[in-house]
Amino acid sequence: MAKMMPNHPMLSGGYAPIQMECDASDLVVEGEIPATLNGTFFRNGPNPQFAPRGSYHWFGGDGMIHAFRLEDGRVSYKNRWARTVKWQKEREAGRSLFGAMNPMDRDESVQGLETDGLANTNIVWHANKLLALEEGHAPFELDPYTLESIGPCTYADKLKGPMTAHPKIDPETGEMLFFGYNVDGGLSEKMSFHVVDRDGNLTRSEFFDAPFSAMVHDFITTKDHIIFPIMPLTGSLERAMKGLPVYAWEPEKGSHVGVMPRSGTVDDIRWFTSDSAFVFHPMNAYETEGVITCDVCQFGQAPMFPLADGSPGDPAKSFAQLTRWTIDLGKDTDTYQVELVDDRKCEFPRLDERRTGLSYQYGYMACDSRPREKGGLFNSIARVDHHSGKVLTHELPSGCATNEPIFVPAKDNAREGEGFLLANVYDANQDVSYLLVLDAENVDSGPLATAYLDHRVPFGFHGNWMSA
Repeated sequence: MAKMMPNHPMLSGGYAPIQMECDASDLVVEGEIPATLNGTFFRNGPNPQFAPRGSYHWFGGDGMIHAFRLEDGRVSYKNRWARTVKWQKEREAGRSLFGAMNPMDRDESVQGLETDGLANTNIVWHANKLLALEEGHAPFELDPYTLESIGPCTYADKLKGPMTAHPKIDPETGEMLFFGYNVDGGLSEKMSFHVVDRDGNLTRSEFFDAPFSAMVHDFITTKDHIIFPIMPLTGSLERAMKGLPVYAWEPEKGSHVGVMPRSGTVDDIRWFTSDSAFVFHPMNAYETEGVITCDVCQFGQAPMFPLADGSPGDPAKSFAQLTRWTIDLGKDTDTYQVELVDDRKCEFPRLDERRTGLSYQYGYMACDSRPREKGGLFNSIARVDHHSGKVLTHELPSGCATNEPIFVPAKDNAREGEGFLLANVYDANQDVSYLLVLDAENVDSGPLATAYLDHRVPFGFHGNWMSA
């Protein structure tokens, strides 16, 4: 018999898992879905099917995919767990068998079993494959229409090691660029870089050593360079074996950024340093005459993780602000410059991805426009105009919290920023979620449409769009 979920902040409120898979053919829509908005908005996030074994962390729940299909002004919905090895073994056992974050914590029945991960962080459409991603394993493929699990995608067994949850798709070549960390299967400094062409063929794989073992959640690309941010959220098997945190904040190691020319190899990586800080997600990067500009959501320290001795970090540093890094490749220096762009608390930055790696004007992010309500995520969605510095915001009603906003162009040849923002919003007042559609050029004018579910979509991480 399944056990009740424990009283844990990341297993309650908007984080609380749901225990059903369902299909809803025609959601109630308030307002009007734009006629050109036809396709599927996918969301991914943790949804543990059983009460956790030992301590729990938000990053350790089973992946559940949520799909909102928009067609001719109507919205349908379906959700499915990714049928990973872990999910299947636990379903058979009727209980949790794997520790959420500690690789040493397993039931004896699954000791030595090789798994295919959690598939719980991002969901990407590339080369006619729908891929659920998390950074410790290969992509996990699902059917884009039924959400049935297909299984690990290793590109004809050419992919060795894990793939980041945040690949970048080059808007000009159609290539998918990605990296991996801990590629030797341990908590080491070993990393990789890969390229998959627009047809789904793995065409490039290289391996290198980072300055130290770290959790490297995301990276940055430009037209001519790859940027690897190595921040001091360090991984240590030795710590784990002593009962200390597997991943912990070690600010004395500083921040390191590796810059590799796309026309070169990993042997050409040039390392730059700055004061300790942490970044989960960049907004975008571009370069002009040898100067790389990177816009990122930067924390004073890694949130949700302790110090190396297990003590908690500083809450006053555990929020992000939109920050600009400037890396001058023409100067004889090993440092990069850091400046604040916007002082509001923010995360989950996105852009019109037709401008990925190129100069751009608009970025989008979840942020706080008022004090955050208990147990909630962000209460506003913002559009940042990098040319004028103006920020437009849509503030959600009291008790509502947004996940990541994503941009969808209004048409194939739309100018930059001409389109829509889609976001999954949780309403704590009714314990339900809804799909929010905004005009990306007039974020502050209120919703174009809202499509309502009769249940919550647990707080997740990332989503993407697949055109019809």
